[in-house]
Amino acid sequence: MNSPPNTYIEHTALKPDLRDSDIDQLIAEAFEFQFLGICIPPFWVKKASRELQRSEIQLVTVIGFPLGYQRTESKIKEIELAIADGADELDLVMNVSAFKSGMNWPKIEMAKCAKIAHEHSKMLKVIVETALLTKDELVEVSKIVSDSGADFIKTSSGFASRGANLDDIRIMKANISSNVGIKASGGIKTLSDLMKMVETGAERIGTSSGLKIMREYQNG
Repeated sequence: MNSPPNTYIEHTALKPDLRDSDIDQLIAEAFEFQFLGICIPPFWVKKASRELQRSEIQLVTVIGFPLGYQRTESKIKEIELAIADGADELDLVMNVSAFKSGMNWPKIEMAKCAKIAHEHSKMLKVIVETALLTKDELVEVSKIVSDSGADFIKTSSGFASRGANLDDIRIMKANISSNVGIKASGGIKTLSDLMKMVETGAERIGTSSGLKIMREYQNG
């Protein structure tokens, strides 16, 4: 890991009982440690956008969260609202249900969402929920995400039975094109966890333990 951990971290708060004070705290911590970004629910994007004006911190929100089996039209509307509210990056949950049913629709949906994001100069990441996929399915999904025009593939929503692991990252890395990044998310709680993910190929880290990780880093 050649850069300090804050340059990889998307400081995340996606629990269902969030309060406005939690968002205020997340933003304050992002400014204190200059995290790469914050990842928050769509409801709070407009508030956070006002607070992050003129900063380099990326404002990330989720689309189709956490299960991903909304209709594409609903996801597109979510994207449009999130962009209007000030989101910089969009983490789209893949329709695992459609993928498991053998449909080509997930790739079509990703491509449609990527097109809208890019038309507004925004970034699209696709959450594939690795806990629900076999290794062979993850190979296939990685290729689908890579071909769809998405900017990143992301391991997990944080709402499945497990988050990211190193095997997931290795499989993704071997099956995406060089212009697609990897975001590891779910269960990354320590500096050691972060370093292993980055060294294996992740370029972004989604974690609610950003503060703890930075204190570990600062304390040597």
